[in-house]
Amino acid sequence: MPELPEVETTTQGLRKTILRLTVKDVWTSYDSPYFHGSDSIKDPTYFKYFKKTIKNQKIKSVNRRAKNILINLSNKYTILVHMKMTGHLMYGDYNKKDPYNRHIRLIFYLSNGKTLELCDTRKFAKVTLLPTETMHETIHLKNIGPEPLEKEFTFNIFKKQINKKPNGKIKTILMDQNIIAGIGNIYSDEILWESSVHPERKVSTLKEKEMKIMFKTLKEILKKGINFGGDSMSDYRDINGERGKFQIYHEAYRRAGEKCRKRNCKGIIKRKIVNGRSAHFCDTHQT
Repeated sequence: MPELPEVETTTQGLRKTILRLTVKDVWTSYDSPYFHGSDSIKDPTYFKYFKKTIKNQKIKSVNRRAKNILINLSNKYTILVHMKMTGHLMYGDYNKKDPYNRHIRLIFYLSNGKTLELCDTRKFAKVTLLPTETMHETIHLKNIGPEPLEKEFTFNIFKKQINKKPNGKIKTILMDQNIIAGIGNIYSDEILWESSVHPERKVSTLKEKEMKIMFKTLKEILKKGINFGGDSMSDYRDINGERGKFQIYHEAYRRAGEKCRKRNCKGIIKRKIVNGRSAHFCDTHQT
């Protein structure tokens, strides 16, 4: 699933390409009985409303909140796109040779003759429409925790947030979107590996020094993910349909059975299910 760095990479790409363009039309192949009666474009009735509302509207700005892309329109409505497990947005003449770019479920036709397309292999992505002024009060956004790369996200805020669940396992807590926004399986593994903290450690057992190291590492690794254009170990591609490069620098995620690369560590990377999610960690230096 695209996490903060992948969603931020996409958001930055959209800011460079679609601002001030007008949505001339929109098409989708989504139609799921499970979503009928909901505020999802997977409901054909809702999609008609969605289409009518966004047609001929100018794209004013693009923002990110956690793993959500927010495309703000001139009529004071916002298109929310959550790429979920296998989704990614692509613009214009993207790389069509990549098989992961061929499952197009949604197309926005733009005023410059180009398109913005949502590729979603497993059809899990969420697209809906929100009033811009009140969107952060809706069920889609209101309970999300603080953004970890904002200046306001200090060590004291980090400490306060994770201590909301002192008996929780730190791997699970880092991925809890109500605690901290945007972190998922990949980056939690990498943060904990670098911080030398075992994924099953309870928050209450963490020492102040360990939390400070984790706080610093969290910011560094998320920034690194953005700098390398996100992680394309699986489906994710940027708006040009190209792979990110963060997967080249994995130290823990999906390296089970390999030697730990921590200096002077002789451990092996293990994989274990922690509260229903896979965790990759070193069996020696992560304690």
